[in-house]
Amino acid sequence: MEETLYRYNPWWEGKSGSSLFNRPGYMDTLIEAFGNNRLILITGLRRVGKTSLMKLTIQHLMDHSAIDPKKILYVSMDDYNLKDLTILNIIDGFRKMHNIRFAEKIYVFLDEVVYQQDYEIQLKNLYDSQNVKVFASSSSASLLKERKHFITGRNRIIEVLPLDFDEYLLFKGIGISRSDSHIRENEFENFLRTGGMPEYVISGEPSYINELVDDIIMKDIAAIHNIRQPGLLKDFFLLLMERSGKQVSLNKIASIIGISVDTASRYFDMFERAYLIYPVTRHGKTNERLLSPKKIYAPDTGIRTCFTGFRDKGSLFENYVYLRLKKYHPEYIRQDQAELDFMLDNGYVVEAKYHNEPLTEKQQKLFEKFDEAFRKIVRNYDDLKALSFK
Repeated sequence: MEETLYRYNPWWEGKSGSSLFNRPGYMDTLIEAFGNNRLILITGLRRVGKTSLMKLTIQHLMDHSAIDPKKILYVSMDDYNLKDLTILNIIDGFRKMHNIRFAEKIYVFLDEVVYQQDYEIQLKNLYDSQNVKVFASSSSASLLKERKHFITGRNRIIEVLPLDFDEYLLFKGIGISRSDSHIRENEFENFLRTGGMPEYVISGEPSYINELVDDIIMKDIAAIHNIRQPGLLKDFFLLLMERSGKQVSLNKIASIIGISVDTASRYFDMFERAYLIYPVTRHGKTNERLLSPKKIYAPDTGIRTCFTGFRDKGSLFENYVYLRLKKYHPEYIRQDQAELDFMLDNGYVVEAKYHNEPLTEKQQKLFEKFDEAFRKIVRNYDDLKALSFK
């Protein structure tokens, strides 16, 4: 174990980690979390940058908070060398290695914590019994949905999304002056095509996205749920991507690929838990919410274009607007045979219309039913960035 932990923690020997791109919005939230003792749960799509944020947080602890590097432990819980050890075993070994008294505070970063059996009970025991600040990550929403009651009230959840457009420009090393707005527009369309998966933005490797989705389907869905025909999962996902931004009929998808509706419903839930789709319910009364079909969005526009091609820029833009507004728990509006994109939990109605695309007559009538101060149309990235809610 000692050799494995030293490999994960080069700062114990005075070595610096590799340089990483900063994501200030998430880092501000993580740094703010230093001031309380709650468990910090970092979730999101596989390879979206959770590990990098953990290592940036570690660097900040050492550089700006003057924390002794030997009181900081990072470990990936899916490491085969650690499979026979519990979280508590690893932390006990860590304290012994560096002669850290039980009363001294330590900072522990547990990557992909759901690979550890009974992780939620171990996190609860760790929280209740030790002087420790824990940051844990998972690429599965099971961290949020399954057996969460063990750590309810003890945690804060931070979901990491793919890069936004400003982060994309930073990662690509592209600077655009105000006088070059036409370049900004061209780069935004490049961004819609490429998406915001950090490694893909930097490398541009053509096979990256396909391999990423295959990896998630095999490791986070098929293996965990014992699916014997993973090819069906890939077909299912392709059909979902083709319907991104639209209402989804599981009956129709089930019929196309030859599975039962119950199986299609289970697959749908598995993809949601792996962050490969985001479902959106209809705004309205309880029966409307429950009985109406859900709309879905891709977790990243680059993932969508990989499977459907770069077409329908308006729909891709709507997908991106959803991702940026996700924290407001959007629902779609459908009344009088007209549909509007998003009703947010703060009361605002937002319609994404890329460039000069007009509202239909029915949409306009529906849009005008809402208070003028609470309705917004976004036509480009600048409109979205300027969107403010009073």
